[in-house]
Amino acid sequence: MSEEKSWPRIAIVGAGAVGGYFGGMLARAGAPVIMIGRPAFVEAVRKNGLFLDTVQFKETVRVEASTELKDARGAEIVLLCVKTTDNAATSKQLAPLLAPGAPLVSMQNGVDNAEQIHAASGINAISSVVYVAAAVPQPGHVKHSGRGDLVIGPRNEHTERVAAVFERAGVGCRITDNIAGELWTKFTWNCGLNAVSALARVPYGQIAANPDARKMVETAVYEILAVAEAAGIHPPGFEDPQVALAGAFKIATQMAEAYSSTAQDMMRGKRTEIDSLNGYISRRGAELGVPTPVNHALYSLVKLAEAAMPSAAAASK
Repeated sequence: MSEEKSWPRIAIVGAGAVGGYFGGMLARAGAPVIMIGRPAFVEAVRKNGLFLDTVQFKETVRVEASTELKDARGAEIVLLCVKTTDNAATSKQLAPLLAPGAPLVSMQNGVDNAEQIHAASGINAISSVVYVAAAVPQPGHVKHSGRGDLVIGPRNEHTERVAAVFERAGVGCRITDNIAGELWTKFTWNCGLNAVSALARVPYGQIAANPDARKMVETAVYEILAVAEAAGIHPPGFEDPQVALAGAFKIATQMAEAYSSTAQDMMRGKRTEIDSLNGYISRRGAELGVPTPVNHALYSLVKLAEAAMPSAAAASK
């Protein structure tokens, strides 16, 4: 009988809801995982393990955890799950720690993270589209309420290696050669819904149930698709704008009780990723000569609200 293939050492940088879920699934399958996170999360995981409360099972997983980025040294695969606002600083610190040829997977919102990471550190990151509904209701506790799969690309030896590791852990991972289009698929829905949920402080379901809110989402989505077309991006299936819009409202209905990540950040007094969402559409639209008034308004209003939060204002200094 042949010996079972060994796992690569995996570092989760920015262990929160996304990193906690996927890192937890990898650790549960037997992979040597280290989670780099905030002190409260790390302390809880060291003391009690990582509790995965998923739709399929509830289980405590023992996993290594640290607050120090240097403890990612020598990792053979890195999953980058920090906020997009931390891309430059974190990737610069990571660059000298990576093992030769180690793939770094950006598991973040937005469509230009790989470009940001490369510009700051020279690292050629793998782009991924993450589909998971997860939260951290308390340190060391990941609550999973839907999906839990990802799309990466383009196909090469690095993406094939990463996909094989995820699949071995029971995590769906599809490889595509149209990763830009796949990124814009989720991005379109995020930009259409996130800021509205944040500004109104309502869950997705209330947006889907309100005719005026639906009209705002519709206009925002059409602006996004116009920018994508001008940029030469082709989200699969979005040739008909109604398909893109239907997808946004399907998510809003399926996750009716959930607040967007932007809303969750604002309610906690944390900086949001709005610059990488509607802010990106506003900037890219201006570069391409495509009007984006609704996206610019959503971006501007979130930035105003964000600046008024004492903790966020302090964090930005």
